[in-house]
Amino acid sequence: MKKLLLIALFFFIIVLAACGNSDDADAGESGDSGEGGSWEPEESIEIVAPAGAGGGWDTTARMVAKVLGEEGMIEENIGVVNKTGGGGAVGWSYIANYEGDPHKLFVASPPIILIPLNGQSKYGHEDFTPLSNLIADYGAFAVREDAEWDDLNDLFEDMKEDPESVTVVGESAPGSMDHIQFVQIAKAAGVDITKIRYVSAQDGESLTQLLNGSVDVYSTGMAETVEQVKADNIKVLGITAPERLEGEVIEDFPTAIEQGIDETFVNWRGFFGPPGMDEASIAYYEDKFKELSDSEAFAEIRDQFGWDEEYMGHEEYKAFLDEQKEQVQVLLDDLGLNNE
Repeated sequence: MKKLLLIALFFFIIVLAACGNSDDADAGESGDSGEGGSWEPEESIEIVAPAGAGGGWDTTARMVAKVLGEEGMIEENIGVVNKTGGGGAVGWSYIANYEGDPHKLFVASPPIILIPLNGQSKYGHEDFTPLSNLIADYGAFAVREDAEWDDLNDLFEDMKEDPESVTVVGESAPGSMDHIQFVQIAKAAGVDITKIRYVSAQDGESLTQLLNGSVDVYSTGMAETVEQVKADNIKVLGITAPERLEGEVIEDFPTAIEQGIDETFVNWRGFFGPPGMDEASIAYYEDKFKELSDSEAFAEIRDQFGWDEEYMGHEEYKAFLDEQKEQVQVLLDDLGLNNE
């Protein structure tokens, strides 16, 4: 009888162990992430565009959400919300409150480096979790169609003689993207960047000011110039890309490099999560953004908006951001705008 009881107990223990292993496997499949485990979203994902509707951040966020959903790459709902203000700082502050939450993401670009350096935000790229970069966009420098300059060399020759004779307008604050992309190219051309007159039109009136003659040069994103070039209202003197881009109208925009100015400026655009995301959720988004970047559907989106493919995974993106910060610090130091 004792032997039978021992055999029964032995099999009972084996059954319990098997059930335990099954429960552990089920837990892994349901989305719980342990160290080295896997993770999948268990609720709707919110992507924050830290600016208003229609801009680069908003457009990128909505196109990414659209393709991820329509192509079935992510099954959970993906919503895009706009958090405007502070050149992005309001949106970053919002995300910072969700430490470790893998269901909150935001799209970012160079301002997340520039804005903290010039003292307008306490949050920088180091305070969040870089997931993947997706695209590269480029800056353009435009003047009125009847302006005296026909290329960047004409413009910069005048500015080298008298930098303050030319007024440059952009929609970002001094020390942020529209300003810095112009300064970076002008410095390479030999202009005294400490004397450049830059005005900020954050109310969206930059183009109006250019067309009515209040300012001389419009520093902006390349895509923002296309329709006005088609209408013969403005001409683009140069863009910040490393080589000419393909596409209607933009294929005619000369680069600074081909005009003998050995400098570029890339408006990279990618995605971040809150601070403290675990490795499993980082790996999940890294894979999904790579799948997105490689898809035909997103290639069509890139062509539509004149974006270049510029995928970077988590580690590469993190190293890239640190390098970008070092480069920008030099320019801001030259301008006396580095408040870090």
